[in-house]
Amino acid sequence: MGKQSGKRAAPRPPAGTPEGSTLWQQFEMMRRAFVASPVLKPILWLTAGSLTVIVATAVGQIVLNRWYRPFFDAIERRDLNSFFYQLMLFVVIAGVLLVFNVTQQWLNQMVRLKLREGLTLDLIGEWMRPRRAFRLANGSAIGNNPDQRMQEDAGHLADLTTGLGFGLVQSSILLASFVGVLWSLSSDFAFQIGGRSLEIPGYMVWAAILYAGSASWLSWLVGRPLIVLNGERYAREADLRFSMMHANEHIDGISLAGGEAGERRRLELDLSSVLGAMRNIFRTEINLAWVQDGYGWVTVVAPILVAAPVYFAGNISFGGLMMAVGAFNQVHASLKWFVANVSAITDWRATLLRVAAFRRALVMADALNDEEKRIEFVENASNKLTFDNLEVASASGGTRLAEGHVEIGPGQRVIISGGSRADKTLLFRALAGLWPWGSGRVGIPADDGVAFIPRAPYFPRGRLRDALAYPHPDTFPDTALASALYKVGLDHLSSSLDRQARWERELGDDDQRLLAFARLLLQKPRWVIIDEALETMESEALKRALAIFETDLRETAVIKIGRTPRHGALFSRVIHLIKDGETPLLQPVRLGGGIAEMEVAVRGAP
Repeated sequence: MGKQSGKRAAPRPPAGTPEGSTLWQQFEMMRRAFVASPVLKPILWLTAGSLTVIVATAVGQIVLNRWYRPFFDAIERRDLNSFFYQLMLFVVIAGVLLVFNVTQQWLNQMVRLKLREGLTLDLIGEWMRPRRAFRLANGSAIGNNPDQRMQEDAGHLADLTTGLGFGLVQSSILLASFVGVLWSLSSDFAFQIGGRSLEIPGYMVWAAILYAGSASWLSWLVGRPLIVLNGERYAREADLRFSMMHANEHIDGISLAGGEAGERRRLELDLSSVLGAMRNIFRTEINLAWVQDGYGWVTVVAPILVAAPVYFAGNISFGGLMMAVGAFNQVHASLKWFVANVSAITDWRATLLRVAAFRRALVMADALNDEEKRIEFVENASNKLTFDNLEVASASGGTRLAEGHVEIGPGQRVIISGGSRADKTLLFRALAGLWPWGSGRVGIPADDGVAFIPRAPYFPRGRLRDALAYPHPDTFPDTALASALYKVGLDHLSSSLDRQARWERELGDDDQRLLAFARLLLQKPRWVIIDEALETMESEALKRALAIFETDLRETAVIKIGRTPRHGALFSRVIHLIKDGETPLLQPVRLGGGIAEMEVAVRGAP
């Protein structure tokens, strides 16, 4: 059941250019997600603090690298006093770097938390805009598992973004810091070839760039398919999770029908798809391991081989050699950041595509079937509910009221009745503003709220008092709550107002519907529109539900959509609903975001 004001806002157009497939557009999506976020300032301050620590750590690493020369020179000279003095210096340098490393780790974790908070809050905010989640669920397969996109994918994206982002910045700063050291160590070295001298200024820098560049190029060539493969895996994981949740939510019907074997086969097929996607990933990761591990073994001796010509030429001491090796390792480690993180980068890219596709689908949901005709909602100056030439469009045809003009006054009790082919629930959704496609005009009494009672009422998980007062918790006193329960025959629940439970499982079908009618006693709407919620109620429960309209809510107008009931005495008027086969069909429009679209996006992405 929902309660709405008489105003009906026009559909909101998409905000800005929706996210597409390019990396820049996805960055823009994240920027828009954070620019108005309350966590933006904390993220900026934490990021600034982390960058400061990274720069300080880079300075410390340069100091540590310079320490290599006197330390190893002392070993070469067998100078014990100098050796112990350098060890003391090492303790100081290492202690300072340890503090920097722990501080940076704490700052990175805080940034990771704030990133997840900001991104998840943005997605939840976009998802919970009026009627958007409903349209998403009915307009795209991406709406089947929004929980995974907002909980798992958003969290994973925040973790990867933080780790990769700060890692890239740190590698870049270390690279800039140690290139100068490595250049100075090999700036004047010349190779002797056949009696001729060949000078390559800073050749150790070029050697490091060539070595790391070849490793990066080959790793990207081998690992790039992981973007699509990770996206495929996440999509298949989402299907498996949805199937499990769907089976759990309908376990009563499955068990009663003895359908466990069929459900097991469906789950096994979904699991097989997940395992197949994982096998494809593993095969690519094995190929990538050949490249990364191969370069890893060469790296054990590569810096010494590169620095050896300078050392054997007598241009540097043994301590200078170790200093050069340390600088080469720092430059190489910075340059091979890409190589070491190819798997994480492809994972990040696939996750970003999923989150971007979900947010794009959320924004596009407002424009779903935007070119189709829409029902017009207006405010009536008179205190009446009116329908003018109302027709609801669907993919199976149109459904319209038999009367071109309908007026319903305060306190009237009306049935809108139709045959089995008439889309009665679709009309209910249209009057609630959930299904805007069709034609005609709906006039809502000004300043009068309308309450809607669907077939199956919704109860939030938590206290009974919140389920009863939904969507206005902590608004009504206990006496009003207890009185409402008593009048619908649920007085035995009065002692459970503060008990937390899943009430849709605690209560039977009739008790759930009675609880929904108890809400009406609290909210006292002037207009109530009921979907087929009365047809299956037992006689005693039905009498209690209808009794509230003869006593407390006798001034409330009631519009019931469904079959003409056995309790027809309450209703004095019948309006017929007709299936119109000549109405043009509503063309289904499916929102994007599936794995096929992701694959196309990845192939064209930078």
